[in-house]
Amino acid sequence: MSTLFDVSEMLKQARGEARLSQDALASRAGVSRSTVVRMETMAKGDMSVSALVRLLEAAGYDLKLVKAGHER
Repeated sequence: MSTLFDVSEMLKQARGEARLSQDALASRAGVSRSTVVRMETMAKGDMSVSALVRLLEAAGYDLKLVKAGHER
């Protein structure tokens, strides 16, 4: 099972692979840069799913569920 920390690391990786700055990703997703920072650092210890989906889509990714024990 992934933790929120794992998810924040995946978001950072997705942004890096898309070669986007935090500002550029925020702009594409229609959120503030502080939202990107908060999501990547887990500053508040929680994560908005709607913001996460928007950020991943802006980096060119989809959020998908995978049954535990199954790798894609």
